[in-house]
Amino acid sequence: MTAILLIATLPWLAVAAAAAFAVWVPPPLRSPDAARSAGPLLPSVRIVVPARNEAENIGPCLRSLTLQDYPDFRITVVDDCSTDGTGRIARSVAPGHARRVEVLDGAPLPPGWFGKSWACAQGARGTTEDLLLFTDADTLHGPSLLGLAVRALAEDEASALTLFGRQELGSFGERLVQPHLFTLLGLRFRNLASPLGPERQGDAVANGQYILVRRSAYDEIGGHASLRSEVVEDLRFAQRLTGAGHRLSLRTAGEGLSTRMYHSLREVLDGWTKNLAIGASQSAGPLGRLALVAIMGYTVVAWVLPPAVFALLAAAGTLGARWPGAVLLWSGAATLAGLLAWVRAYGRSGVPRRYALLFPLGAAVLAHITLRSAWRGHRRVEWKGRRYSGGEVLGESG
Repeated sequence: MTAILLIATLPWLAVAAAAAFAVWVPPPLRSPDAARSAGPLLPSVRIVVPARNEAENIGPCLRSLTLQDYPDFRITVVDDCSTDGTGRIARSVAPGHARRVEVLDGAPLPPGWFGKSWACAQGARGTTEDLLLFTDADTLHGPSLLGLAVRALAEDEASALTLFGRQELGSFGERLVQPHLFTLLGLRFRNLASPLGPERQGDAVANGQYILVRRSAYDEIGGHASLRSEVVEDLRFAQRLTGAGHRLSLRTAGEGLSTRMYHSLREVLDGWTKNLAIGASQSAGPLGRLALVAIMGYTVVAWVLPPAVFALLAAAGTLGARWPGAVLLWSGAATLAGLLAWVRAYGRSGVPRRYALLFPLGAAVLAHITLRSAWRGHRRVEWKGRRYSGGEVLGESG
């Protein structure tokens, strides 16, 4: 019986070990002193910030950008038909170290475009800088970050660089669920320490919160016009760029870049519902739906099933029965392995480790998001007050 128990527990131990220790983390940026040493040879940069109803975030984001310790950069904010005063707040921010901060009133969304790609395309249009940086309005940037990123781009001899920063998790729902998503992505995208080229196009991924790209490469792939109908535009950007023969570098920014993607469990549900199925389709091609089934199966079997079985059998008092008792021991061992894995995984995400006690609940919410995303797919996407279907805008509100 002991041997059977050990054999039955091994798969869960392996999965727990992977979640705890096999999650990939990009290599870090260099020190600030190294970035400053490049001095006057640093190329000019245009920073493009798409913003739709970001009144709460746009001021702090812009102030952090204007304080960049960098000799030649301009900032363009594209106010994407906001109704909450985003443009007014953006116009009140002083340029600081930037040569200029301009705010464009975005044009109405044309047919066939998703909002973020349309805003980015408007922000990049007519600019002449050597490099383009696309960053989200809910990000905060350390003063040395731009210089570090530009230097890393040159060191890696890449056409584009994307950064992964610290994710701020404030509410209970964010802390409960987001580490599960981050762990899932870290297990999917691995061995990306070296810049990716066309031979690794299927593994290419980018973080839309920070994408620095050479203008020549951006223009060659058609800019954001080539991404106009993409919901998960950052993933498709990475694939288009590497598919065209360019190199993409991935680095971690540590404390130099932070963002709070969502502010509640409802926003977590809506945001990942929008991205997960389409991202799986883009990453796995025709096997995208199968990948979603695999994600749901992995989530339920690995993290929900053992604690559920353990709780049911323990509550029923079946420890004395031979087979139910063995099942209780198996489920208890698998649950303990999961708990230890999630103590590490939640800590890695900056979440108090006590949340690991709720890992089955977080996994159940992830399974729900996967099912919800698979059901909606491309048929219905809702984000930032806009409703899309098949790439077309059905309606929008503030």
